[in-house]
Amino acid sequence: MKDIEPLKRGDTVALAATARKVSPEEMAPAIEQLRAWGLNVLIPEGLYAEENQFAGSDDHRAALLQGLLDDPKVKAILCCRGGYGTVRIVDRLDFRRFTEHPKWVVGYSDVTVLHSHLHTLGFPSIHGTMPINFGPMESAATESLRRVLFGEKVDIGWLPETTSAPNREGVAEGVTAGGNLSILYSLCGSRSQIDTRGKILLIEDLDEYLYHIDRMMQALKRAGMFEGLAGLVVGGMTEMHDNTVPFGHTAEQIVMEAVAGHHFPVAFGAPFGHLGDNNLSLILGRKMRLEVTNSKKSRIFAP
Repeated sequence: MKDIEPLKRGDTVALAATARKVSPEEMAPAIEQLRAWGLNVLIPEGLYAEENQFAGSDDHRAALLQGLLDDPKVKAILCCRGGYGTVRIVDRLDFRRFTEHPKWVVGYSDVTVLHSHLHTLGFPSIHGTMPINFGPMESAATESLRRVLFGEKVDIGWLPETTSAPNREGVAEGVTAGGNLSILYSLCGSRSQIDTRGKILLIEDLDEYLYHIDRMMQALKRAGMFEGLAGLVVGGMTEMHDNTVPFGHTAEQIVMEAVAGHHFPVAFGAPFGHLGDNNLSLILGRKMRLEVTNSKKSRIFAP
């Protein structure tokens, strides 16, 4: 994996809308906060375009992001929000100039498309909160993003949850990869599918039926994404649903069943994903150490 320089005061960061549309009012708190961190904020022309639920047409969103990827003055691209739509533009993008002047790409949820594609190209990115989630006051999520952007070491610890499936204890080291489970599932078989061998896989999801979680975990299993995995970290499995006839397993039980037969450590309840102010930032594509326990805090940190 290649490396990207941390930000410093005076650097330029840009906002990009790759999926659902956004408004100036929604972006105002983030712009104010980023400027308070000493950063110049580039608001590209056309950021607030609209086409139905999207931030403009596919061509428009791709052209806007392409300009930011190509601009050597931009040191980080913060994707404004998720929703749906990034997969519609990823194959229109040309990363040749990006490889000459790499920069941080930040986001979660639908932005997992970009995280995964960049991972296949050998570049790290930041799984973290997005401008749509910034509020009038700084939160744990925004402070975590600031720390990661400015090069402070990642060290996240969390207590084991009281869930229907305990952690699988152990220690692992490997390059981190992953993001939103639904997006990872949708990328299976595409050129954006990540190679997980020897890596620590991160997954999280929101507003899914339990049988959908099972379908997606089975797809990752059949695609070989658990073969040779170093470790698995499960973030927020938020607002899960069930049918009138119950599926019969919780999200945690579904995950553990899918990885049965493997012996890598598995940690539940990690503070990332659709968790609001508790969505802490992690670098994907960077070597990390994972320590999983059921008796004290689990940790993922830069060794």
